[in-house]
Amino acid sequence: MPLRRTLVVVGLLAMVAIVGCSRLTFVKPRFKSDFHSTAPDYAVRDDPRDAQRIMAIDQVAVAQQAMQAGRLDEAEVHARAALKADPKSSDAYTLLAMIRDHSGRTAEAGELYAKALAFAPTRGVALNNYGAWLCSNGRAAESIPLFKRAVADPGYSTPAAAVANAGSCELKLGQDALAAAYLAQALQLDPQNPVGLEAMAESRYRAGQYMEARAFSERRLAVAPPSVKVLQLASQIEQKLGDTAAAARYVQRIATEFPQQQRAVPTGDASH
Repeated sequence: MPLRRTLVVVGLLAMVAIVGCSRLTFVKPRFKSDFHSTAPDYAVRDDPRDAQRIMAIDQVAVAQQAMQAGRLDEAEVHARAALKADPKSSDAYTLLAMIRDHSGRTAEAGELYAKALAFAPTRGVALNNYGAWLCSNGRAAESIPLFKRAVADPGYSTPAAAVANAGSCELKLGQDALAAAYLAQALQLDPQNPVGLEAMAESRYRAGQYMEARAFSERRLAVAPPSVKVLQLASQIEQKLGDTAAAARYVQRIATEFPQQQRAVPTGDASH
């Protein structure tokens, strides 16, 4: 039974194709984020001598399934049960952090991502997630080494997520050349990586290469539902290319798809 449940977890992760995901990654749909958070991944190991650890894995699996279905309260109950069974479960802390992120409790999420990393200091998923949180919360310079360490983890199944995050974060730091190198690498690893495509569109826009920016923007829109920022950038690109009708259509999409977040679309350089 424990082995079967562990296999269920692997199968569940393989089906994670939610908005803004790379393979085996989880990114919350319709929530503001410029980065990939990555769900726990598991090797199939069955250790009957460690019943508590197996119980924790079981609870993490159920918690993750509930979170994917949007049942955050239920997910938290099972994540906490996992921690009760194994107080050092990095995966349980990761899921609790994601739940806090979903709920807008950003500071708490950061503390939980940090705990997840403390219990798994070489694990790619923990390094990537805490790095993404740092970069999203004004600590961009601290995040780049974590992304590099995440990619160095041979067991990390989604290195494109960390590389794309590094590129997006370098763009935020104003390091456009470094950002472009990271983003090109990320898109080699995963041509449909939404973070990489969005950041590359912005990078090309900043460089005044508007046709390339449009191509990356259209690719981004094709792989996952947009955020307000994605639609704003698409509108800005079309303005630069002189297609005011297309620019207006993107603004209208913001009004239709994000009525609570609508605001004027700037016409100057895109901010990150």
